[in-house]
Amino acid sequence: MWQEIRTRIDDRLGDPIWWNDVLQLAKTVLAAVVAWVVAASLLDLPQPFLAPWAALLVVHATVYRTFSRGAQQVAATVVAVLLATAVGEVLGPTTASIALLLVVALVLGALPWLGIEATTIATTGLVVLTTGFEDDLMLVSRLVDTAIGVAVGLAVNVLVWPPLRRSTAVEAMDRIDDAIGELLVDIAGSLGDGCQDEDVRAWIDRTRELDGDVDRAWGLVRQAQESARMNPRRSARSLRDPKEWFELLRRMEQAVAETRSLARTLGGQSAHRETWGEQFADAWIGMLGDAGAAVRAADPVGLEDVRERLARLAEDLRATERSAEWPVYGALIINLRNIVDAMSRVAAANPLGGTRLPVRLPSMGVRAG
Repeated sequence: MWQEIRTRIDDRLGDPIWWNDVLQLAKTVLAAVVAWVVAASLLDLPQPFLAPWAALLVVHATVYRTFSRGAQQVAATVVAVLLATAVGEVLGPTTASIALLLVVALVLGALPWLGIEATTIATTGLVVLTTGFEDDLMLVSRLVDTAIGVAVGLAVNVLVWPPLRRSTAVEAMDRIDDAIGELLVDIAGSLGDGCQDEDVRAWIDRTRELDGDVDRAWGLVRQAQESARMNPRRSARSLRDPKEWFELLRRMEQAVAETRSLARTLGGQSAHRETWGEQFADAWIGMLGDAGAAVRAADPVGLEDVRERLARLAEDLRATERSAEWPVYGALIINLRNIVDAMSRVAAANPLGGTRLPVRLPSMGVRAG
């Protein structure tokens, strides 16, 4: 059990996606704490809570989003402070003023430029209204608090290891091709042992899961592209137009779709080994397993070998007497050929530049008794 736990911890410690999340969390906390120290200790503002609040809102996953979304959030916070002050001066801190504040805040949130920040306007305004709005000094103090939080948040996200989401995107794509290879190997193994209907349903469900993984990878690649915008790091240049990654993801999408088609074709058949005949069954199942192993190992040479064997199998089958299973043979050969063609380019592109971090739990020495 300890070995299993240790393996899981080591996997997590070596996962760049996890470390990116940890770094982002640490930077967010750092920005909020620094903003609080500046507002409360250095400037001694009377109610400095808006400084860490604004810092939390500004720190985003990319530098570009920090500026673009940060500008919206700054505007939303300023609008909320002014709105709460105006409503409080007219109605005081009453139930009616709270209701009016929330209605106006949500209406302002319908504006295209502020729509995404409707909740920020409402919550910030509510805090300001319920904690005091009596004088102009308090209003100025809160605007200064907000400015401090925004400035600190921007500075921390830009100057402290500005995020560049290369590793997260690479790791996500690597996981997809590994999963495609595992699925192909599992299908080949089940066919050799005699698969059941529930096996076919499980294969199709796994292709749907892979569709979700591909969608997430698309999102991470776009985030990596966005992370290169306004990023001062020199390595950001290559990410501003990652055409190769887009092409690889399209090929993975095709491979997943072909695998699902292959599984559906298999699901329409029964007693595969008996109905197919040895000439096709043994050769094709062997090639399916070899293709899966090559995809998993990112081995373009192995995939090319499978493609050549598929071509020879098709030629051999043409030379034999036609059977009722020819449509099935053709469909399965085409599915596998398309998978091999799609994944050959992915295998050739590996490694994509991402490596697992060399972070592990320390070994525990055992004394001999």
